[in-house]
Amino acid sequence: AHEAASTRFRTILGELVAELAELRRPIADGPRVESPVGRRMAAAVRPFSHEFITPMAAVAGSVADELLAAMLSEADLAKAFVNDGGDIALHVAPGETLAIGIAGDFSRGSLPALNGALTVTAEDRIGGIATSGFNGRSLTFGIADSVTVLAANAAAADAAATLIANAAVLDSPAIKRRPARALDPDSDLGERLVTSAVGPLSPKEIALALVNGKMCAEIYRGRGLIRGAALMLRGEALCVGEPRLLG
Repeated sequence: AHEAASTRFRTILGELVAELAELRRPIADGPRVESPVGRRMAAAVRPFSHEFITPMAAVAGSVADELLAAMLSEADLAKAFVNDGGDIALHVAPGETLAIGIAGDFSRGSLPALNGALTVTAEDRIGGIATSGFNGRSLTFGIADSVTVLAANAAAADAAATLIANAAVLDSPAIKRRPARALDPDSDLGERLVTSAVGPLSPKEIALALVNGKMCAEIYRGRGLIRGAALMLRGEALCVGEPRLLG
């Protein structure tokens, strides 16, 4: 399985770079992609085409899915996961379990604290977990410290986490925004305003931002796009989905 993952990874970055211009186009514009990972990315974001989203929103999760698929094609594994910087593809065979910790509490510093856990079984039909938010590596329109999403695969979780994190927002003088390309010249978000700083927030503001994000997550869960989500901001959290999955 490890050899299969290593072999497959050797060409993935080259394939993505060759299609980068298309992968940065909004999915509503119908980007043309041919690589296996590129197709995974496009498929993951297509259900969200009513929002501004590009296939790049699912790149990490799609790479994780691709590598896990390569592993499973070569080995009969009881359980396995591929963690691509926090966007995780996972496989759990019948009768097996996989324990996963959620670290999304940034209220005590720049390193997140463990503040949740779940145990996944084959019956849960969860093949991917992804996290997005202001304290992550990507730019966001929202202010959530982190949004962790459970879905059928990592690509879908990655795309949904991006949009739910975007929805966890409100208007406040404490929130500063700048054009995306002022922070990252290569950003596919262009001149759209993204969150650059979040100052002190009142308990009411924290609650409102979390509720806004939760409403988005509930819509996606109702459409069958995700299994659950946990939203965290300044030590507070809201969950969407079965309590057993997100404890």
